[in-house]
Amino acid sequence: MVKIEFLGPIARASIDIEASSLKDVALYLQQDSELTIWLDKSAIAVNDIMVCDLNHTLKDGDKISLLPPVCGG
Repeated sequence: MVKIEFLGPIARASIDIEASSLKDVALYLQQDSELTIWLDKSAIAVNDIMVCDLNHTLKDGDKISLLPPVCGG
């Protein structure tokens, strides 16, 4: 199992899913129409390290963070 956390304005509780790669996570999240607007805009971190490759292999216990763009001032 991996944990997916949604940060900032996504404002969702963390979920645990079975996934062996970030591609599996993306396919799972694409099933939720409210999340699809965030998927192309957000950065992804695995265990607090930014990752760009959907083929990135995951292992049991990994934490995936969905990091939407934010504005500040």
